[in-house]
Amino acid sequence: MYRNVHEITLPLKVVIGYDILNNIPEYLEKIKVSKHLRIGIVSGPKTYSVAGKIVEEVLVDKGYDVVSWIIHDASVDTGKKVAKEAKKKGIKVFMGVGGGKSIDVAKYSAYMNDGYMISIPTAPSHDGIASPFASLKGTGKPTSIKTITPHAIIADIEIISKAPARLIRAGVGDLIGKLTAVRDWQLAHRLRGEYYGEYAAQLALLSAKHVLRYHDLIRSNNPDGVRILIEALISSGVAMCIAGSSRPASGSEHLFSHALDVIAPGKALHGEQVALGTIMMLYLYGDPMWKKIRKIMKKIGLPVSAKELGIPPEKIVEALTIAHKIRPERYTILGEKGLTREAAWRLVKETGIV
Repeated sequence: MYRNVHEITLPLKVVIGYDILNNIPEYLEKIKVSKHLRIGIVSGPKTYSVAGKIVEEVLVDKGYDVVSWIIHDASVDTGKKVAKEAKKKGIKVFMGVGGGKSIDVAKYSAYMNDGYMISIPTAPSHDGIASPFASLKGTGKPTSIKTITPHAIIADIEIISKAPARLIRAGVGDLIGKLTAVRDWQLAHRLRGEYYGEYAAQLALLSAKHVLRYHDLIRSNNPDGVRILIEALISSGVAMCIAGSSRPASGSEHLFSHALDVIAPGKALHGEQVALGTIMMLYLYGDPMWKKIRKIMKKIGLPVSAKELGIPPEKIVEALTIAHKIRPERYTILGEKGLTREAAWRLVKETGIV
């Protein structure tokens, strides 16, 4: 029996709706964020013009003291810079307005200042929207680090629906990965005695199955489809909060993606790589469902081959052979020794990736 203390920190409020950014002061009142607290907004150049500026103007208009940062990357150096400047300015409430970079730097800054973080996504490309994990470059590892659970999530479907179609597809790809992540978690539980939380696992799986069921609606860029996607991404993030780790949402398929980030950085989106990894990991599990997943991916426009992903087959194979080394403590279907080059080549050929 697992006897360690298990703490769960969940978002206090989640608001999903259309044209809701103007209502942010009202939501802040409900979660007891006083006007006496200075607010720091972290955004990117494009996302500031799309949403960050709106949030800033609405808050200033209502009497809030606001400081904004426009960042260009999600590196540890950027995170430290924002956190240090925020400390000097006495900021305790951080808003990440944008994609993964803005949200991750805001999380890190809030964590370093023992403050609160409010997640305001402008694209549905990943489940970091609601999770306590941040992906920052420069940590020496390609994997995420634990920071802070968003205090609140405010998702404006009006704005998120206008995100590039590729980012919307990437969000589906990230969720597809839960199909193998949960299996890997169960495997580690059986073979290594690792803690396994059935509720968190089922919540993550539900997120994946939900977007697969409604993939046609999501593919059409219909706002209702985007709402389904954003709700599923938030649910996946909450599953990580409940588990206390990224286990329900990140397994061998993520290790493969992280390995690609090491040997072929910046070539493809995280969700695209994860989805491709899921096809291969399902195959390793002997699950014929990989064929169905591949068909759905092809249908909605996610890459299903090395060529479509824009990464040479040799790099895909290399990533497969080193994936198990990315997080040695995280046991998955890849085992402790990983795949041989021969096995990796056979895998990419059998699944049609090459």
